[in-house]
Order: sequence, then C-alpha cells, then structure tokens
Amino acid sequence: MIIQKEYKFYAAHRNEELRDNCRNLHGHRYGITCHFEVERTGALTTLFADFDQKIEPFLKAEYDHGMLIHVEDPLYDTLIGHTQRTGERLKLKLFERPTTVENLAHQLFSEFTEMGFRLNRLDVRETDTSVVSYTREDWVADNRYFAGQATLRKSIAHS
Repeated sequence: MIIQKEYKFYAAHRNEELRDNCRNLHGHRYGITCHFEVERTGALTTLFADFDQKIEPFLKAEYDHGMLIHVEDPLYDTLIGHTQRTGERLKLKLFERPTTVENLAHQLFSEFTEMGFRLNRLDVRETDTSVVSYTREDWVADNRYFAGQATLRKSIAHS
C-alpha cells in the first residue's frame, strides 16, 4: 500500500557546471511528494502524523530558507570565508555533487530512508512545470554509480 504525503520548502542554489541562468544564485519553492510503502497491521497502516513528526522538522531545520551548495563549488569557499570574517551564520545544506534537482532527489531519498521510511517514489517539484520522479530503483542505481565514482577517484589519487 502507498501513502502519499506532500511537503514544501524554500531554498537557494546554483549549478556551477552550467553556462546558463541556472549558474546564477537563485531560489525555488520546492514541492516534495513522498510515496511511502506501508503494510497494514490491523485497521490502519501508519498514522499520517508519524511522517509529519519526522519530516517537517527535518526539512525546516536542514533545508527551508537555506542554501543548497556543492562543497566543490568555488562559491562555497567564499561563503565559508565570509562566515569566518564576519561571524555571520549562514544556513548551508552541503552536497557532495552539484545541486541539481536529480541530486536533491537522491539526497532527500537517502535522508528519508535513513529515518526509517520505505519510499517507493519521491517527486521533487522545482518549478510549476518541472518535476523529477525519483524511484527506489533510481536510488539504488545512483548509489552504485556514486560508489563506483568514489572508487575511481581513489584509484586515480593513488596512481
């Protein structure tokens, strides 16, 4: 059985690898639709509040009104230098890869799975007309791909 829940948050990001408008720092109102796999254990499967009690505070603390930033983006070093010089605290959500909506979907899928939820699919709406549907199969494939990339980087570093 699938329970569907929707969440939203606001965040800034940029994609430093692109040469178009998305290279500039900009913001989105992200919409997240979670498709949770649940099993009936009696009259019900899971209380909707069980999802909300974990996911809403997590999104608010980690993502909402923050900046998604790739740790290898040159802007990251600039922002860290700014915080060290001024003492200002910035809400930065760190990514190991560029902050594309696909990588956001992977990161959220991983984080929600670590919370103990079994996701079947995660839809991430970046704009009114653009949605990425990210499945468990996508997540498994990406984990394999990212693990392979990490192994390749280590072997290149040791050569």
